[in-house]
Amino acid sequence: MVKYNMDGPARDHVMKLIQEKDKIESEIREQNLVLEENNVGMQDLLVDGDGFPRNDIDIYKVRHARHRIVCLQNDHKNIMKQIERGLGEVHSQFHANSAGTSRNTESHSEHTNGFAEVSHNGNAESHPGTNDQSFAVIAFVQLGSPADMAGLHENDELLEFGTVNTSNFSDLNQVNYLVQHSVGQPIQVRVRRGTHILSLTIVPRIWTHPGLLGCRIERKS
Repeated sequence: MVKYNMDGPARDHVMKLIQEKDKIESEIREQNLVLEENNVGMQDLLVDGDGFPRNDIDIYKVRHARHRIVCLQNDHKNIMKQIERGLGEVHSQFHANSAGTSRNTESHSEHTNGFAEVSHNGNAESHPGTNDQSFAVIAFVQLGSPADMAGLHENDELLEFGTVNTSNFSDLNQVNYLVQHSVGQPIQVRVRRGTHILSLTIVPRIWTHPGLLGCRIERKS
């Protein structure tokens, strides 16, 4: 098996951005706790019916928390855009460095995160009229990958991947888009494994090999 090295300045930069994103999300959670402790949200009034400041909450802390949450949410949007651009650079460098190598090791094309638009004829019984229809199959899982850590197995049939399911599925770009925009965020997944339906959680992230999942997902016909 050919192994690829994705280490380098671009990857290091993305990892630092992800750490910064985690710090921002942690502070947002802390500020939300301040609001929860005062039993108010982002839009609740801070004055009573007579227009006086409410005496059942800490006005200063609530106002400060709201202001910080707004600022942090803007910071979070900006850093997610930077992470997306950074991931593009990482994968571009990887593909440039490995051009020509993978052509001899794979019999069909794969996208960055292991999505292949090829037909897969499963043998599992289908159940028309239920929510347990599958739209894709896990064709391969890399040992130690995010997919492996989540508990995905080869030949698992995808019933739901985040918001994607049989009723709204059109192509694997939907899954790819969701993964690219959920780096470091948990995605709920439902799969059929034999006669069992399993609910799993996968967290897309940069790891030691290409892609954010470490598995190959093939469209099911």
